[in-house]
Amino acid sequence: MREILQSWEAMARVFGLFGGAIIIALAGHYIIFKVAEGITGRTQSVLDTSLVKHFRGPFRVIIPLFVVRFVLPLLEISPTTIEFVKNIFSLCFIASFAWLIVRMTLVLDDIILTRYRIDVKDNLQARKIQTQLQIFKKIVIVVVTILALATMLMTFEKVRQLGTTILASAGIVGIVVGLAAQRTIATLLAGLQIAITQPIRVDDVVIVENEWGRIEEITFTYAVVRIWDLRRLVLPITYFIEKPFQNWTRVTADILGTVFLYVDYTVPVQAIREELHRILKNTDLWDGKAWVLHVTNATERTVELRALMSAQDAPTVWNLRCEVREKLLEFIRKNYPDGLPKVRAEIRESVIPASDMIESKS
Repeated sequence: MREILQSWEAMARVFGLFGGAIIIALAGHYIIFKVAEGITGRTQSVLDTSLVKHFRGPFRVIIPLFVVRFVLPLLEISPTTIEFVKNIFSLCFIASFAWLIVRMTLVLDDIILTRYRIDVKDNLQARKIQTQLQIFKKIVIVVVTILALATMLMTFEKVRQLGTTILASAGIVGIVVGLAAQRTIATLLAGLQIAITQPIRVDDVVIVENEWGRIEEITFTYAVVRIWDLRRLVLPITYFIEKPFQNWTRVTADILGTVFLYVDYTVPVQAIREELHRILKNTDLWDGKAWVLHVTNATERTVELRALMSAQDAPTVWNLRCEVREKLLEFIRKNYPDGLPKVRAEIRESVIPASDMIESKS
Protein backbone atom coordinates (compact mmCIF):
# COMPACT_ATOMS: atom_id res chain seq x y z
CA MET A 1 0.00 0.00 0.00
CA ARG A 2 2.83 2.33 0.88
CA GLU A 3 4.52 1.64 -2.47
CA ILE A 4 1.31 2.48 -4.34
CA LEU A 5 0.97 5.73 -2.43
CA GLN A 6 4.59 6.59 -3.11
CA SER A 7 4.14 5.90 -6.82
CA TRP A 8 1.02 8.05 -6.89
CA GLU A 9 2.86 10.81 -5.06
CA ALA A 10 5.71 10.60 -7.58
CA MET A 11 3.29 10.77 -10.50
CA ALA A 12 1.46 13.68 -8.90
CA ARG A 13 4.77 15.47 -8.41
CA VAL A 14 5.73 14.89 -12.05
CA PHE A 15 2.39 16.07 -13.41
CA GLY A 16 2.39 18.97 -10.99
CA LEU A 17 5.79 20.16 -12.17
CA PHE A 18 4.81 19.69 -15.81
CA GLY A 19 1.48 21.42 -15.38
CA GLY A 20 2.93 24.26 -13.34
CA ALA A 21 5.72 24.82 -15.86
CA ILE A 22 3.28 24.91 -18.79
CA ILE A 23 0.91 27.30 -16.97
CA ILE A 24 3.79 29.63 -16.06
CA ALA A 25 5.08 29.51 -19.64
CA LEU A 26 1.66 30.28 -21.14
CA ALA A 27 1.14 33.10 -18.65
CA GLY A 28 4.55 34.52 -19.56
CA HIS A 29 3.68 34.21 -23.26
CA TYR A 30 0.41 36.08 -22.72
CA ILE A 31 2.10 38.88 -20.78
CA ILE A 32 4.96 39.26 -23.24
CA PHE A 33 2.72 39.52 -26.29
CA LYS A 34 0.19 41.72 -24.51
CA VAL A 35 2.98 44.19 -23.71
CA ALA A 36 4.29 43.86 -27.28
CA GLU A 37 0.81 44.67 -28.66
CA GLY A 38 0.70 47.82 -26.56
CA ILE A 39 4.11 48.92 -27.79
CA THR A 40 3.31 48.23 -31.47
CA GLY A 41 -0.01 50.04 -31.09
CA ARG A 42 1.89 53.21 -30.22
CA THR A 43 4.63 52.89 -32.82
CA GLN A 44 2.32 51.99 -35.76
CA SER A 45 5.24 50.12 -37.36
CA VAL A 46 4.41 47.49 -39.95
CA LEU A 47 7.39 45.36 -38.92
CA ASP A 48 6.51 45.38 -35.22
CA THR A 49 2.84 44.66 -35.85
CA SER A 50 3.65 41.84 -38.24
CA LEU A 51 6.17 40.24 -35.86
CA VAL A 52 3.66 40.20 -33.01
CA LYS A 53 0.92 38.91 -35.28
CA HIS A 54 2.83 36.04 -36.88
CA PHE A 55 5.13 35.03 -34.00
CA ARG A 56 2.35 34.64 -31.46
CA GLY A 57 1.47 31.10 -32.56
CA PRO A 58 4.97 29.58 -32.74
CA PHE A 59 6.08 31.11 -29.43
CA ARG A 60 2.97 29.70 -27.76
CA VAL A 61 4.69 26.33 -28.31
CA ILE A 62 8.36 27.33 -28.07
CA ILE A 63 8.19 29.05 -24.67
CA PRO A 64 6.49 26.12 -22.87
CA LEU A 65 8.98 23.73 -24.49
CA PHE A 66 11.93 25.72 -23.14
CA VAL A 67 10.44 25.91 -19.66
CA VAL A 68 9.59 22.20 -19.54
CA ARG A 69 13.06 21.34 -20.87
CA PHE A 70 14.65 23.14 -17.90
CA VAL A 71 12.25 21.50 -15.46
CA LEU A 72 12.93 18.01 -16.83
CA PRO A 73 16.12 17.32 -14.75
CA LEU A 74 14.13 18.02 -11.57
CA LEU A 75 11.77 15.14 -12.23
CA GLU A 76 12.34 11.86 -10.45
CA ILE A 77 11.85 9.51 -13.39
CA SER A 78 13.95 6.76 -14.92
CA PRO A 79 16.75 7.54 -17.42
CA THR A 80 14.89 5.61 -20.14
CA THR A 81 11.79 7.74 -19.67
CA ILE A 82 13.87 10.91 -19.62
CA GLU A 83 15.54 9.89 -22.90
CA PHE A 84 12.15 9.20 -24.48
CA VAL A 85 10.78 12.55 -23.28
CA LYS A 86 13.88 14.32 -24.62
CA ASN A 87 13.31 12.78 -28.05
CA ILE A 88 9.70 13.95 -28.01
CA PHE A 89 10.77 17.46 -27.04
CA SER A 90 13.44 17.47 -29.75
CA LEU A 91 10.80 16.68 -32.36
CA CYS A 92 8.55 19.43 -31.00
CA PHE A 93 11.43 21.93 -31.00
CA ILE A 94 12.31 21.16 -34.62
CA ALA A 95 8.67 21.43 -35.74
CA SER A 96 8.09 24.68 -33.83
CA PHE A 97 11.25 26.33 -35.17
CA ALA A 98 10.33 25.28 -38.71
CA TRP A 99 6.93 26.84 -38.09
CA LEU A 100 8.65 30.02 -36.87
CA ILE A 101 10.78 30.26 -40.02
CA VAL A 102 7.70 29.83 -42.21
CA ARG A 103 5.97 32.61 -40.28
CA MET A 104 9.00 34.83 -40.88
CA THR A 105 8.24 34.65 -44.59
CA LEU A 106 4.78 36.05 -43.81
CA VAL A 107 6.41 38.95 -41.97
CA LEU A 108 8.45 39.69 -45.10
CA ASP A 109 5.24 39.36 -47.11
CA ASP A 110 3.50 42.01 -44.99
CA ILE A 111 6.40 44.44 -45.34
CA ILE A 112 6.61 44.00 -49.11
CA LEU A 113 2.83 44.30 -49.59
CA THR A 114 2.81 47.54 -47.62
CA ARG A 115 5.77 49.07 -49.42
CA TYR A 116 4.92 47.84 -52.93
CA ARG A 117 1.18 48.08 -53.51
CA ILE A 118 -0.48 46.96 -56.72
CA ASP A 119 -3.71 48.92 -56.22
CA VAL A 120 -2.11 52.11 -57.51
CA LYS A 121 -1.77 53.50 -61.01
CA ASP A 122 1.96 52.90 -61.60
CA ASN A 123 2.42 49.43 -60.12
CA LEU A 124 4.93 47.78 -62.47
CA GLN A 125 7.73 47.53 -59.89
CA ALA A 126 5.30 46.33 -57.23
CA ARG A 127 4.00 43.54 -59.47
CA LYS A 128 7.56 42.42 -60.23
CA ILE A 129 8.51 42.20 -56.58
CA GLN A 130 5.28 40.56 -55.46
CA THR A 131 5.58 37.90 -58.15
CA GLN A 132 9.11 37.05 -57.02
CA LEU A 133 8.00 37.09 -53.39
CA GLN A 134 5.16 34.64 -53.98
CA ILE A 135 7.36 32.09 -55.72
CA PHE A 136 10.36 32.37 -53.41
CA LYS A 137 8.08 32.18 -50.37
CA LYS A 138 6.83 28.83 -51.63
CA ILE A 139 10.44 27.73 -52.18
CA VAL A 140 11.32 28.59 -48.58
CA ILE A 141 8.28 26.75 -47.23
CA VAL A 142 9.08 23.61 -49.23
CA VAL A 143 12.79 23.64 -48.30
CA VAL A 144 12.13 24.30 -44.61
CA THR A 145 9.51 21.53 -44.47
CA ILE A 146 11.84 19.01 -46.10
CA LEU A 147 14.77 19.95 -43.86
CA ALA A 148 12.58 19.83 -40.74
CA LEU A 149 11.27 16.37 -41.59
CA ALA A 150 14.77 15.12 -42.39
CA THR A 151 16.12 16.52 -39.11
CA MET A 152 13.26 14.97 -37.15
CA LEU A 153 13.95 11.57 -38.69
CA MET A 154 17.68 11.82 -38.02
CA THR A 155 17.07 12.15 -34.28
CA PHE A 156 16.41 8.41 -34.17
CA GLU A 157 19.41 6.08 -34.30
CA LYS A 158 17.69 3.41 -36.40
CA VAL A 159 16.62 5.97 -38.98
CA ARG A 160 20.22 7.21 -39.26
CA GLN A 161 21.36 3.67 -39.98
CA LEU A 162 18.62 3.29 -42.54
CA GLY A 163 19.68 6.56 -44.11
CA THR A 164 23.22 5.25 -44.53
CA THR A 165 21.86 2.22 -46.35
CA ILE A 166 19.71 4.37 -48.58
CA LEU A 167 22.61 6.68 -49.43
CA ALA A 168 24.65 3.66 -50.54
CA SER A 169 22.16 3.02 -53.32
CA ALA A 170 21.38 6.68 -53.99
CA GLY A 171 22.96 6.59 -57.46
CA ILE A 172 20.56 4.02 -58.85
CA VAL A 173 17.58 5.49 -57.02
CA GLY A 174 18.47 8.97 -58.28
CA ILE A 175 18.53 7.82 -61.88
CA VAL A 176 15.16 6.06 -61.57
CA VAL A 177 13.54 9.00 -59.79
CA GLY A 178 15.02 11.45 -62.28
CA LEU A 179 13.59 9.55 -65.24
CA ALA A 180 10.19 9.20 -63.56
CA ALA A 181 9.99 12.85 -62.50
CA GLN A 182 11.24 14.59 -65.63
CA ARG A 183 8.02 16.48 -66.18
CA THR A 184 7.72 17.45 -62.52
CA ILE A 185 11.29 18.75 -62.44
CA ALA A 186 10.70 20.66 -65.69
CA THR A 187 7.61 22.25 -64.15
CA LEU A 188 9.51 23.31 -61.03
CA LEU A 189 12.32 24.77 -63.15
CA ALA A 190 9.74 26.62 -65.24
CA GLY A 191 8.31 28.14 -62.05
CA LEU A 192 11.78 29.27 -61.03
CA GLN A 193 12.35 30.72 -64.51
CA ILE A 194 9.07 32.63 -64.27
CA ALA A 195 10.23 34.14 -60.96
CA ILE A 196 13.54 35.28 -62.43
CA THR A 197 12.69 36.36 -66.00
CA GLN A 198 9.05 37.35 -65.26
CA PRO A 199 7.24 36.99 -68.58
CA ILE A 200 4.15 37.26 -66.38
CA ARG A 201 3.62 38.96 -63.04
CA VAL A 202 0.82 39.12 -60.53
CA ASP A 203 -1.99 41.40 -61.82
CA ASP A 204 -0.67 41.40 -65.40
CA VAL A 205 -3.34 41.72 -68.09
CA VAL A 206 -2.97 38.81 -70.53
CA ILE A 207 -4.73 37.20 -73.48
CA VAL A 208 -4.48 33.41 -73.22
CA GLU A 209 -6.60 30.79 -74.97
CA ASN A 210 -8.54 33.68 -76.58
CA GLU A 211 -9.56 34.91 -73.12
CA TRP A 212 -8.89 38.34 -71.56
CA GLY A 213 -7.97 38.32 -67.88
CA ARG A 214 -5.52 39.15 -65.11
CA ILE A 215 -2.89 36.96 -63.50
CA GLU A 216 -4.34 36.24 -60.06
CA GLU A 217 -1.92 33.65 -58.66
CA ILE A 218 1.41 32.12 -59.64
CA THR A 219 2.69 28.90 -58.10
CA PHE A 220 5.47 26.44 -58.91
CA THR A 221 3.18 24.28 -61.04
CA TYR A 222 0.33 26.44 -62.33
CA ALA A 223 -0.94 29.99 -62.80
CA VAL A 224 -4.49 31.23 -62.28
CA VAL A 225 -5.94 33.80 -64.71
CA ARG A 226 -9.04 35.67 -63.54
CA ILE A 227 -11.18 36.13 -66.65
CA TRP A 228 -13.15 39.35 -67.09
CA ASP A 229 -16.43 37.57 -66.23
CA LEU A 230 -14.88 36.22 -62.97
CA ARG A 231 -14.16 32.74 -64.30
CA ARG A 232 -10.76 31.28 -63.42
CA LEU A 233 -8.51 29.82 -66.10
CA VAL A 234 -5.90 27.49 -64.57
CA LEU A 235 -2.87 26.89 -66.80
CA PRO A 236 0.30 24.88 -66.19
CA ILE A 237 3.25 27.14 -65.52
CA THR A 238 5.05 25.67 -68.51
CA TYR A 239 2.34 27.20 -70.75
CA PHE A 240 3.91 30.66 -70.30
CA ILE A 241 7.34 29.29 -71.26
CA GLU A 242 6.40 27.15 -74.24
CA LYS A 243 3.48 28.96 -75.91
CA PRO A 244 2.99 32.51 -77.18
CA PHE A 245 0.53 34.76 -75.37
CA GLN A 246 -0.26 38.46 -75.10
CA ASN A 247 0.84 40.47 -72.07
CA TRP A 248 -0.72 43.93 -72.17
CA THR A 249 1.13 45.21 -69.09
CA ARG A 250 4.60 43.78 -69.70
CA VAL A 251 6.28 47.20 -69.59
CA THR A 252 3.52 49.68 -68.81
CA ALA A 253 -0.20 49.43 -68.15
CA ASP A 254 -1.26 52.20 -70.58
CA ILE A 255 -2.81 50.99 -73.81
CA LEU A 256 -4.37 52.22 -77.06
CA GLY A 257 -7.98 51.53 -77.97
CA THR A 258 -9.80 51.79 -81.30
CA VAL A 259 -13.37 52.43 -82.39
CA PHE A 260 -14.46 51.69 -85.97
CA LEU A 261 -17.36 53.52 -87.61
CA TYR A 262 -18.90 52.83 -91.03
CA VAL A 263 -20.56 55.89 -92.53
CA ASP A 264 -21.72 57.23 -95.83
CA TYR A 265 -19.46 59.10 -98.23
CA THR A 266 -21.34 62.33 -97.54
CA VAL A 267 -20.30 62.56 -93.88
CA PRO A 268 -17.73 65.33 -93.17
CA VAL A 269 -14.75 63.60 -91.59
CA GLN A 270 -13.33 66.78 -90.05
CA ALA A 271 -16.54 67.39 -88.08
CA ILE A 272 -16.40 63.89 -86.63
CA ARG A 273 -12.70 64.37 -85.81
CA GLU A 274 -13.47 67.54 -83.88
CA GLU A 275 -16.34 65.83 -82.07
CA LEU A 276 -14.04 62.98 -81.08
CA HIS A 277 -11.56 65.42 -79.56
CA ARG A 278 -14.37 67.18 -77.66
CA ILE A 279 -15.64 63.86 -76.26
CA LEU A 280 -12.17 62.86 -75.09
CA LYS A 281 -11.50 66.19 -73.40
CA ASN A 282 -14.76 65.93 -71.46
CA THR A 283 -14.18 62.44 -70.05
CA ASP A 284 -11.98 61.33 -67.15
CA LEU A 285 -11.24 58.01 -68.89
CA TRP A 286 -8.84 59.53 -71.43
CA ASP A 287 -5.26 59.99 -70.17
CA GLY A 288 -4.55 62.82 -72.62
CA LYS A 289 -1.60 61.12 -74.32
CA ALA A 290 -2.85 60.17 -77.77
CA TRP A 291 -5.86 60.47 -80.05
CA VAL A 292 -6.47 60.50 -83.79
CA LEU A 293 -9.19 59.76 -86.35
CA HIS A 294 -8.29 58.31 -89.74
CA VAL A 295 -10.15 57.12 -92.81
CA THR A 296 -8.75 53.60 -92.93
CA ASN A 297 -10.84 52.07 -95.72
CA ALA A 298 -13.45 52.83 -98.37
CA THR A 299 -15.76 50.31 -99.98
CA GLU A 300 -18.42 50.66 -102.67
CA ARG A 301 -20.99 51.44 -99.95
CA THR A 302 -19.32 52.94 -96.85
CA VAL A 303 -16.26 54.71 -95.54
CA GLU A 304 -14.42 53.15 -92.57
CA LEU A 305 -13.34 55.59 -89.84
CA ARG A 306 -10.95 54.52 -87.08
CA ALA A 307 -10.84 56.52 -83.85
CA LEU A 308 -7.69 55.86 -81.83
CA MET A 309 -7.38 56.88 -78.15
CA SER A 310 -5.21 56.06 -75.13
CA ALA A 311 -6.04 55.20 -71.52
CA GLN A 312 -4.15 54.23 -68.38
CA ASP A 313 -5.05 50.52 -68.46
CA ALA A 314 -7.12 47.90 -70.25
CA PRO A 315 -10.38 48.16 -68.22
CA THR A 316 -10.35 51.95 -68.62
CA VAL A 317 -9.77 51.81 -72.36
CA TRP A 318 -12.67 49.37 -72.72
CA ASN A 319 -15.04 51.82 -71.02
CA LEU A 320 -13.59 54.70 -73.03
CA ARG A 321 -14.17 52.88 -76.32
CA CYS A 322 -17.78 52.17 -75.40
CA GLU A 323 -18.37 55.80 -74.44
CA VAL A 324 -16.75 57.20 -77.60
CA ARG A 325 -18.64 54.77 -79.85
CA GLU A 326 -21.98 55.66 -78.30
CA LYS A 327 -21.46 59.43 -78.42
CA LEU A 328 -20.10 59.47 -81.98
CA LEU A 329 -23.07 57.48 -83.22
CA GLU A 330 -25.42 59.87 -81.44
CA PHE A 331 -23.58 62.84 -82.98
CA ILE A 332 -23.90 61.42 -86.50
CA ARG A 333 -27.55 60.48 -86.01
CA LYS A 334 -28.49 63.99 -84.83
CA ASN A 335 -26.36 66.12 -87.14
CA TYR A 336 -25.90 63.97 -90.24
CA PRO A 337 -28.80 61.51 -90.39
CA ASP A 338 -28.17 60.96 -94.10
CA GLY A 339 -24.61 59.96 -93.28
CA LEU A 340 -25.53 56.57 -91.88
CA PRO A 341 -24.75 53.61 -94.16
CA LYS A 342 -27.25 53.17 -96.95
CA VAL A 343 -27.63 51.05 -100.04
CA ARG A 344 -27.72 53.05 -103.28
CA ALA A 345 -29.65 51.90 -106.32
CA GLU A 346 -30.10 53.60 -109.68
CA ILE A 347 -33.61 53.34 -111.22
CA ARG A 348 -33.88 54.19 -114.91
CA GLU A 349 -37.24 55.00 -116.53
CA SER A 350 -37.68 52.82 -119.64
CA VAL A 351 -39.02 54.46 -122.85
CA ILE A 352 -41.69 52.38 -124.66
CA PRO A 353 -41.93 52.96 -128.48
CA ALA A 354 -45.28 54.37 -129.78
CA SER A 355 -45.84 51.41 -132.12
CA ASP A 356 -45.62 49.02 -129.16
CA MET A 357 -48.12 51.14 -127.23
CA ILE A 358 -50.63 51.05 -130.19
CA GLU A 359 -50.27 47.31 -130.53
CA SER A 360 -50.80 46.82 -126.82
CA LYS A 361 -53.99 48.93 -126.89
CA SER A 362 -55.40 47.05 -129.86
